[in-house]
Amino acid sequence: MAWDFSTDAEFQHQLDWMSAFVKEEIWPLETIVHELGLDGLVEAMRPLGEQVKERGLWAAHLDPELGGQGYGQVKLGLMHEILGSSPIAPLAFGNAAPDSGNSEILALAGTVEQKERYLHPLLAGDLKSAFSMTEPDTAGSDPTLLQTSAVRDGAEWVIGGRKWFSSNGSIADFLIVMAVTDPEARPHQRASMFIVDADTPGVHILRDVPTMEHPWESYGVYGNHAEIAYQDVRIPADALLGARGAGFLIAQQRLYPGRIHHCMRWLGVARRAFDMLCERSLYRYAHGSPLAEKQTVQNWIADSAAHMQAARLMTLQAAWKMDTEGVAAARQDIALIKFFGAQVLHDVVDRALQAHGSLGYSTDLPLEAMYRFARAARIYDGPDEVHRASVARQILRGYEAPSDGVPSEHVPTRREAARERFAGLLEAVTAND
Repeated sequence: MAWDFSTDAEFQHQLDWMSAFVKEEIWPLETIVHELGLDGLVEAMRPLGEQVKERGLWAAHLDPELGGQGYGQVKLGLMHEILGSSPIAPLAFGNAAPDSGNSEILALAGTVEQKERYLHPLLAGDLKSAFSMTEPDTAGSDPTLLQTSAVRDGAEWVIGGRKWFSSNGSIADFLIVMAVTDPEARPHQRASMFIVDADTPGVHILRDVPTMEHPWESYGVYGNHAEIAYQDVRIPADALLGARGAGFLIAQQRLYPGRIHHCMRWLGVARRAFDMLCERSLYRYAHGSPLAEKQTVQNWIADSAAHMQAARLMTLQAAWKMDTEGVAAARQDIALIKFFGAQVLHDVVDRALQAHGSLGYSTDLPLEAMYRFARAARIYDGPDEVHRASVARQILRGYEAPSDGVPSEHVPTRREAARERFAGLLEAVTAND
């Protein structure tokens, strides 16, 4: 089956508009984000969001009945490639994490009442949400080890446990919480999802966790990673999101397309850094010539272009396969792009920063922030090592060890088989000699 990543002329026109819009309207805003603060940024984004809505590009990942476009993963990937060039661009397009992923969960698993109370206000920008799954005391790479529990008590669920890296946790109006409801069930059927209002008694926001990307504790303009204690949090029975025990299944429905979007956004960051690298090579003069004439810099440019193109084609292939054959068929492709794309992002940004020297290391350019952002890519949505292991296991299912222990490419064994098969020909050749 042939791959087809082409888009129609009308959608390409939309992409062209997006590219110009992000560069002209949103990139300049990045420079005053901390002066604006969260409330100021929201106000600045409001008129930009209206322009996006007029173009029909708001929350494009959702179905039309929810105000989106119902775009497939290829079109969404091409959009995210453009939006990825700026950390704040998704805010103007109604698909900023974690609200975008949470809206997909609500659309997929929410009841009519849950959609009315949470999804529609979320899409309108009237509410903010958080996704609360990762825990400080269990390995994030193995979510079957979750310890936060939800116990049924009459008409209520009682949640207890500790979470961290709950994105948007400290500024959210509600949280989607993953908790163990059936500890004796099979590993991937132990947990369920719940909607918890942030002001519910027992929900304690302990802090925003400082990170390499954002060393300061509070950075609400970009989101945050809150540490939260859930202490005897009582919520009604109808706060259960989806079926009991379906937490992992729902999470995977969110994570697989999310990884495609991540990889395309990383390409947007890499392209911006690459453009800076190329520009720098033309105007910076050192040791008798521009950097563009230095073989090392030429290698950086060529290698970056090759790696970005490879990552882009791999990501679009994964998106196309998900569109045409479904999530299950695309699992291996998605795991491949997750760790390969993260490495490409890091390497391209690293080369661009190196070419700019002390200027690149300073905050006068966005490269140092890109570099810190790139390091997180190897951890978020599953560490590289987990995805590599997953790919290897899937590939190895197509092989089997030789029953006699002799490698299939063993030359002496093949030579004997060939001699036996062509014995007559060998005799004739020998006789002629």
